[in-house]
Amino acid sequence: MSARVGIVGVGHTRFGNSSEYDLADVMAYAATDALIDAGILEQRRLVDQVVVANMASGLFCNQTSVASSLISRMDMEPTPAELVENGPASGASAIKVAYMAIASGMADVALVVGGEIMRKVSGWRATDIVATMLHTEAEYNMGLTLPSFGGMFARLYMDRYGCTERDLALIAVKDHANGALNTYAHVQVPCTIEAIADSETAHVVNNYIAEPLRIYSTCPVTDGAAALVLVNMDSPKAKLFKKKPVRIAGVASATDTHCVHNRKDPLYLDAVRIAGEKAYAMAGVGPKDISFAELHDAFVVLELAISEELGLFERGKSYLAVREGATAIGGRLPINPSGGLKSKGHPVGATGVSQVVELARQLRGEVEPGRQVKDPKYGIAVNFGGFGNNVVATICAKD
Repeated sequence: MSARVGIVGVGHTRFGNSSEYDLADVMAYAATDALIDAGILEQRRLVDQVVVANMASGLFCNQTSVASSLISRMDMEPTPAELVENGPASGASAIKVAYMAIASGMADVALVVGGEIMRKVSGWRATDIVATMLHTEAEYNMGLTLPSFGGMFARLYMDRYGCTERDLALIAVKDHANGALNTYAHVQVPCTIEAIADSETAHVVNNYIAEPLRIYSTCPVTDGAAALVLVNMDSPKAKLFKKKPVRIAGVASATDTHCVHNRKDPLYLDAVRIAGEKAYAMAGVGPKDISFAELHDAFVVLELAISEELGLFERGKSYLAVREGATAIGGRLPINPSGGLKSKGHPVGATGVSQVVELARQLRGEVEPGRQVKDPKYGIAVNFGGFGNNVVATICAKD
């Protein structure tokens, strides 16, 4: 039987603009906070393995070998350190790798750090860098970007199920309300449905990015880092930590075709569904057991589609739940209480780690007033790589 793995420390920088800083330094801030939270900053060589998540530091900030850089910034030599790259799903993949290291017996304590500095380049250049994950000949060379895929996906979803642009705006309003209460969020300003959808001037405030997606349908370009300390809960070392572990009950991943046009139905995100099913099976729970979710809403329509693939709502009906307030704080199934990528931000290599930091904080009851989920038992996070071609699902539990 493999070891039980728990989270005993969390760290997070304020997401936003950190372009004046070195990437390894930003990651070190988050890592230091996680070690302090775990109570082992001075005993940080208890860490047996460091796993770093980053997507494209060589392109964004002309810096590579960030795992090695981080070790020296943290004065943690000779601790082993590896870099994990899986596009925007790098963060959750790093957590999975660290989980496997502990479950296999190769490590008892692991530090996972995800980070990205994206704002050293222009917004156009950042969009182009992220687009390099697409198929080079069939997609990237044709001028496709992730926002263009998001726009086409949103149009298909709206045409098939009856969702409207106003429904997408309602998700943004919910996410901004949550993000306004999140100390770490990039955008801490709430918005109203009148301002971004219902008024005569809404189209000026909320203009198109990739029709039908508007500014308030997409996440900002963001810098930042997040970190976790994981421990073998069955090891004697687990007693050294001051906080009760939040257990990682399930972690799983799946892939889909690299080219979106090769899928039988582009609205079916098979990698999300399969990763979710595998994580549920590992955790011994199902969709009805989930108390809240952190879903990868780089484009808000993905919040709808991912929630449906996870079985949290019936296919094509999740936008109706948003209308009813079911996914808001205090609703029957809060989604993205952190503000999601839409408001909290999306520093690509950090996002998956940040999502699980939120799961842990919620399950500990340690988030800011006004956005705490009531008595949560299980939280699920989905980190979405490419346009659904490499996806990781993580379930955390309060034992």
